[in-house]
Parts: sequence; structure tokens; C-alpha cells
Amino acid sequence: MAIQEFDIDGMTCAGCAKTVERALSSVRGVKQATVNLALERAHVEGDASKDDLIAAVGRAGYAAWRREDIDPDERAAAVRAETRKTWLWLGLSAVLSIPFLLQMIFMVLGLHWMMPYWLEPLLAAPVVFGAGFRFHKGALHAIRSRSGTMDLLVSIGTGTAYLYSLWMVLDQGSHAEGHLYFEAAVVIVTLVLFGKQLEARAKAGASEAIRGLMALRPDTVRRETETGGEETVSIDDVAVGNILIVKSGERIPVDGRVVGGDSDVDESLVTGESVPVPKGKGDPVIGGAVNGDGLLRIEATAVGKDTTLSKITRLVERAQSGKAPVQKLVDRVSAVFVPVVLVIAVVTFAGWLIAGQELEQAIIAAVSVLVIACPCALGLASPTAIVAGTGAAARAGILIKDVDAMERAMGIDTVLFDKTGTLTRGRPELVSGGDDEEALRHAVILQRGSDHPLASAFRKAFAGNQDALPSPQSFRNHSGEGITGTVDGRALGLGNRALMKRLNVTVSAADESRIQELEESGSTVVLLAEDGKLRALFGLSDTPRDGAQTVISRLKDRGLRLGMISGDSAAAANHVARLLGIDDVAAQVKPDRKAKTVRTYQEDGRRVAMVGDGINDAPALVQADLGIAMGTGAEIALDAAPVTLMRPDLDLVPGTLEICRRTVWKIRQNLFWAFIYNVIGLPLAAFGYLSPAIAGAAMAMSSVSVVTSSLLLRRWRP
Repeated sequence: MAIQEFDIDGMTCAGCAKTVERALSSVRGVKQATVNLALERAHVEGDASKDDLIAAVGRAGYAAWRREDIDPDERAAAVRAETRKTWLWLGLSAVLSIPFLLQMIFMVLGLHWMMPYWLEPLLAAPVVFGAGFRFHKGALHAIRSRSGTMDLLVSIGTGTAYLYSLWMVLDQGSHAEGHLYFEAAVVIVTLVLFGKQLEARAKAGASEAIRGLMALRPDTVRRETETGGEETVSIDDVAVGNILIVKSGERIPVDGRVVGGDSDVDESLVTGESVPVPKGKGDPVIGGAVNGDGLLRIEATAVGKDTTLSKITRLVERAQSGKAPVQKLVDRVSAVFVPVVLVIAVVTFAGWLIAGQELEQAIIAAVSVLVIACPCALGLASPTAIVAGTGAAARAGILIKDVDAMERAMGIDTVLFDKTGTLTRGRPELVSGGDDEEALRHAVILQRGSDHPLASAFRKAFAGNQDALPSPQSFRNHSGEGITGTVDGRALGLGNRALMKRLNVTVSAADESRIQELEESGSTVVLLAEDGKLRALFGLSDTPRDGAQTVISRLKDRGLRLGMISGDSAAAANHVARLLGIDDVAAQVKPDRKAKTVRTYQEDGRRVAMVGDGINDAPALVQADLGIAMGTGAEIALDAAPVTLMRPDLDLVPGTLEICRRTVWKIRQNLFWAFIYNVIGLPLAAFGYLSPAIAGAAMAMSSVSVVTSSLLLRRWRP
């Protein structure tokens, strides 16, 4: 199923977003379509053609461009041109509004000064039908598509005020002075336009994280030629395997591996890591990071859409385009909001006439109702908070790929950790058994090609030439137990007690005592069997990560229940748990049983977050209410979890729960004020306590206040 992303132009409120969503969903082949008002973007899943989708949006009265077909520079230039045009209209509106505002101020002060009755419609026309043309055009499209939008309310409100006043001028001439409401129409258009521009600037600030990520990629790079020289080429011309030259202070253009030089690399804008990371020959580097003082020769290992930076950008964009569960309620409210407001306006108009008031007062009250009731604040409450919250998280090194996960994070009361590579460094060292060189050699041969941390520890301890070692004649992996194979004609088994039992290998009492001693000191014990007999036992020690104890303490202080899941022996797992202060320990858990352990907590009524980094953690990450994958882990674990930590920093675990909580709380806070604003504003307008001009100002500022409130999330730091 294909996924397509579109930029949408012309949306002004939640009603517009709903109209575009409905238009896209009506296209044959579309499985799901979601529209984000804050980002002005549509996310479409299905097999519909690009042209059909763009045409459907066009028929609804809006414009769409598929993002991958857009030249970013051309798009930015078009947006700037449209922004300048809007500011010019706004400037003209502001200038033409000045006489009307003076007239209103003098009236409040008790001074009588009125413009000539014939001048008012001439000054108001360019504002209402020029600067306000976008509202009338949008209203026409709303009527055609039978949808309710902000444009429809503003158009009816300003149009009614202007046309009523014009009729008064034509019918009564100079006697109409003092009974004209051109200033209401003019001020409403000016204030709403101004509010929309403020809103646009605020929304741009909310999505700053994405623009910041996209700006990290340089346009040109220095590539080493076959003759050893240098050439400057476009980054789009770089291929995997090319050797690139990165000088001091320059950004690393693509993901790669250092093949020459030494330097410190600042990866903070990509991973959130504040301390520069030393890099030398063989070390991986991330595109977008900043090279320090040294010169680096880098072999490109990933380019274009395959780079870490591109993946991060896509993940954040996908999350920001999503909808929080509470948004479904907002969508239902928005669908009936404008029709309900139109009914309230009609009832208000009729009510004032029935009460014996003049036509003039009835019209003004109805116009006030139309203008103050705007679905913009409702439509922006959720997406702006999501954009700002996920952007702040991304800057800190937390990638939230699933918006629903933010809602689920609110109810988390239990956090489970994988041990090796998550709570511990994942870099164990051989502390016992390394003096038996022949046994160590066999262990290294048997694990040849394995990227397991324990295999790395054996290779590190082996002093011989590993390149000269043969491959095992046969090999078999026993999940959760170890490996077996044939080396030099001997049948070998390397693993834990369960593997020894499978191989019918007897462990003597003396060896059991030694095993227990190593495990109680926190070591992982690996046994080597040769031709059915125990040949050697190895002890490997992996220390807890820096700050792990502090993080565990912080999570406990929040009232969370903490647990650890490990495939290690009970003694070794309990040793690490005691060091860190974790009470719940599930030891000797096979990889295929980790998900069941998580489910056991859930069946007890717990809401579980699982933190892991390995392939064997993937089922548990999926089973958990909130899966959090460490950024150094296996690719499958990162894909399985809705949250990825870009660096192995346990501080980001409480940070993840905090930014999710703050974002969801901000959404609810925004929705509360958006609803309250309408609950209070509509009756005041209907009963004549608000003039159309004040209603227009209140409507404009409601949207601005919601977006500004969401922007406060940008200040968050873990």
C-alpha cells in the first residue's frame, strides 16, 4: 500500500481540513486520509493516483502538491510571495481602517465626528471585497462542497454588515449617518487577516524542528577522485562507496565510516548528544553532524533517503501528521459546528425582531454571532501541540513515531527494562576463563560472524590473529541457550546451563560452586562443552550505564513500578537489580517469552512501558503499551517501537514520559479553552453584549492564543 504526502494550500480552519480529508477519502483506492491543519499537509494511504487526489482537492476549492514532486526552493519562494501579498493587503486594510477606528473612538468619547455617508462604502469596499476576497472565495467553495468553514462565517458576517449598510446609504442617503456598520466589516476583515498572519508565523515556529533537520544536509561535498584528487559535486551525486573529504567545522554530508583521520564530532542536532564524540578509523559517522578540529576521510555507507537524517525527518513528519485520539471528538464537533452557528445566528436575528427590536440591532447581533464563532481554535488545538511536542522531543534525541503512543504514555504505571545493552553498557568483558587459550580459541571460532555483545567480548580477549582462524564446520543457534557446532572435528557447545542439559553435559559440584560465585558477583557465565564434557567456563561482566541508578530513582519517585527482564541467570540479574534499586526481576527469560512477561503485568491491570535494544526485545516492545527502543539497538527493535531514543542515554526514558504527558496535557488545555471561548462568546454575542468589531478581534486572538500556548512546548528540555 503506497503512502503519499501532499502540501495543501487554502485551508483556514478545522472545517477546511475536514473538507479536504473528505475529498481525498472519496477517491477510489484511498484506504485512509488524514489532514493536518497546523502543517497544511495531507497523508494518504492507498493505491489512488496522484492526479486523482490533486483533482479531488481542487474540486473542493483547495490546491495540493505532492511533496516529493516539489522543488523545496520553488515552494519556499511561492510561500514567501503569497505571504508578501497577504501583508500588502493587510497593510492596505489597516490604512483604510484608520478613519473607521477614529470614528468609533470619537463616538466612545462622546464627540460627534462622522465621515460623509457616501465615503464610507468607497473606503470599505477594497477591504471587504479585496483583502477579504479569500474569505468570500472560500465561502463559495464551502457552499459548493456543502461544508462549514471559517470562511463561510466571516464572509456572511462581513458581507451582511456591508450590504445592509450600503442599502441604508442608497435608501436613506445622509439620514443613514450614525446607523452604518461599514466599520464592523472593515475591522473584522483586518483583524482576522492579522490574526491569520500571526497564526501562520506561530505555526511555522511549531514546525521549526523539521526545517532544522532538513537544513543539516549540505548542498555540495568534496569527493575524492580515482587519482587521489578532489572534486566538488552535488550531494545528490554521491553514491555508496564514495570517499568524501570533510574539513574542520563542516557538516558530514551522509552516513559513513571513517577511513582516515581523527576528530571529535558534534552530533547534538541529530541525536541530542551534547558532548562531542571522538571518531577515528573504522568509526561510523552520521550525516548532519559537525566535524571538529580534524580532517576526516569518510566512505559513504548510506545516501539520499537511506541516511539516518532522512529517516529521522520522515519519522518526525509522520508523527506530526498524525492525529491524537482526542482529535476524533474534535472532528465530529467541527463537522456540525458551522451549521449550528448558522442556526444560532438565525435564531438570534429572529429573537431580536420578536422582542420588538429594530432590524438594525437584530442584524448586528447575528453578525456578531457569526464572527465570534470560529472553528479555527478547535482545529489548531491538537495539531499545533503535537507538532511542537514531537519537535522538542526530536531535538532532545527522542523520536516519537506514533501519536497514539503519546496518549498511551499518560497512563503508564510500570516500566520494564531489558538488562544487557539497556541498563548495562552492552560491552561485556571477559573476567574469568581467558587463560585457557585453546578453549578461548574454540569459543571465538564458534561465534565467528556473530554481532552479539558476548561474542565481541570473546574476540576482544583473544590475543591471536582472528583473520587466520577457520570457520566452524557446522553451526546451529539455540535461541536463549547458546550455540553448537563442529571445530577441528570436535563437537562443541557454548552457552548456559540449559544448553548443557540439552547436550547431556554433567556439571561437577566444584564447577557449580564456581558458577554460583561468578553469578553472585554479577558476571554472566558461559559454559563450553567439548565432545559431551565440560571443557571450560567463562565469566563475563557488563557494568551498568552511567546514571542508570539516578534514572531508576527518578522513575521510582514518580510512583512508577520498575522491573527488569533478562535472559541471564537469577543470581547475575539480581546483582544488577540490587545495584540499581530495581525490585521486580524476571531472570532466565528466553527471547520468545519476554512478550509473555510483559503481558503478565498487563493482565494484572498494569499499563506497561518496555525499554529494550535487541532483536529479542522486538515482540516485547510491540506487546507493551509503550515500546521504547534504544537508538544503538537492532534495526528490528527500532522499527517495532513507537518511540526511539537516538542515543543510549537512560535519562531520555523519564524524558519520554514527560514530553508525552506535557503534549497531551497541552492538547487538553487548548481544547478546553477553545470550547470555553465559544461557550462564553456565543451567548454574549447573541444577547448583544459584543459588537461585530470586538467579536472579530476575539475570534482572531483565540486561534493565536492556542498556537502560542502550544509553542511553549518548544522550551522543553529533558
